[in-house]
Amino acid sequence: MTEKAPNNPHVVIKTNLGDIKLELFENKAPLTVKNFLKYAEDGHYDHTIFHRVIDGFMIQGGGFTKEMHQKPTNASVKNEAENGLSNKRGTIAMARTPDINSATSQFFICVATASQLDGQYSLYGRTISGMNWVDTIVNTPRNPQDRPLTKIEMF
Repeated sequence: MTEKAPNNPHVVIKTNLGDIKLELFENKAPLTVKNFLKYAEDGHYDHTIFHRVIDGFMIQGGGFTKEMHQKPTNASVKNEAENGLSNKRGTIAMARTPDINSATSQFFICVATASQLDGQYSLYGRTISGMNWVDTIVNTPRNPQDRPLTKIEMF
């Protein structure tokens, strides 16, 4: 992969199911990686959940507690979607509203190729281990709003 760089940071998302290890493409999305790492270092992701899962597409988390309270966020980060990366199985990108520069703390991990998102969402890393847990999360029974019926919590 052309995204690989010798000094890309690695992080682990610990969940109540298992660990998901990511390589972050600091060389391709420096503002987004800095934003994600700041939230992680500040403990923002502790006790948040994967609150939206869509089979064949992605799992989304990083913004809500298990009681479905939205956590306060920092200012949004500039979109770095035009970095030449493609949304493939296992990649991680920032979630956002229709405002292209509205991403704050929420992210999603693709469970399948989603090239229709290329150039729209700041893709900033890939799963290097724990994709089995991503697959377990996306296959969790959910309600009509795509919320898992079982809380999948990050620590």
